[in-house]
Amino acid sequence: MKLDLNIEPTHNWLPNNNPIIISGPCSVESEEQVLQTAQEVSKSGKISILRGGIWKPRTRPNSFEGVGEEGLSWLKSAGQSVGLPVATEVANVEHVEACLKKDIDILWIGARTTVNPFSVQEIADALKGVDIPVFVKNPITPDINLWVGALERINAVGINKLAALHRGFASFDKSSYRNAPMWEIPIELKLMCPQIPMFCDPSHIAGDKELIPHVAQKAMDLDMEGLMIESHINPSVAKSDAKQQLTPLDLDALLNNLIIREKHSESEEFINKLEQLRSVIDELDEELINKFSSRMSIIQKIGEYKQENNVTILQLERWEQILKNRSFLADKVGLSDDFIKKMLELVHQESIRVQTQVMNR
Repeated sequence: MKLDLNIEPTHNWLPNNNPIIISGPCSVESEEQVLQTAQEVSKSGKISILRGGIWKPRTRPNSFEGVGEEGLSWLKSAGQSVGLPVATEVANVEHVEACLKKDIDILWIGARTTVNPFSVQEIADALKGVDIPVFVKNPITPDINLWVGALERINAVGINKLAALHRGFASFDKSSYRNAPMWEIPIELKLMCPQIPMFCDPSHIAGDKELIPHVAQKAMDLDMEGLMIESHINPSVAKSDAKQQLTPLDLDALLNNLIIREKHSESEEFINKLEQLRSVIDELDEELINKFSSRMSIIQKIGEYKQENNVTILQLERWEQILKNRSFLADKVGLSDDFIKKMLELVHQESIRVQTQVMNR
């Protein structure tokens, strides 16, 4: 499904930098703090937009929830001092009105807001008739329709300078990341609406400064337009998300080490070799689909046999045996355990669906 959105071409409103880097503190804490951070991060010449949180939605009360409207003037002044546009998060109509009054250049809608269509619609209504770029972060939950819906609501009121911002998803699975990247979801959004520029927020995906370079490089390798990376003049005393904020020096080192690859190659040898390899992939995919079809035919027969003998669909011992055995086989041929587990879970879900259908005819 393709999204039918009225989006202004990116070259008309986004900087020409490749990649486009948005940076600044997680929270604007004081006039001096945001000014010093702006001055230090801008020295490299690689920063296109200065960011800063004014209102901070916290999971639990009695945490630092931002300096509030007063911080907008500090953020704007800091941006002007280094010649950069400024961006901040808005979560309600009052935030939007305050930002417009203080001439904030760019707004973004956070993950906690994107998940709520009522809140997104209220923000959209407040932006009707306003010409301002808006970035929309993915919702906390891995639901692409919520993300799409938020983009559609903002676009419907006339905002055509629109971008998506991937910051990862909440997950119960154990992971070294604060938020699971689930790269397949932003890729799906890019397929649905190729004209929407896609940015990545490695800070919120990683949750730890040591992991940020890896996430940033992955985002670049997946052809994203840019990165939003949190930077603080002194992360050790930051009032929010201290672990995921880089010093300006560390940020500069990360950006210097990023490998920016070409989208395409004009080399005839490369194109021919790539086509040969893709042809092999096409053949293997066809073979895989046929194998899955054969497997589901057997699953259907198993469902019929279970029905005849009044046996439950789920056979826990068998499922545990499959997970253990297939993981062993995958390890022997160099496939990751995580990949095999996810694939087997999908196949198992489909097997249960097929058997349920058979047994409830």
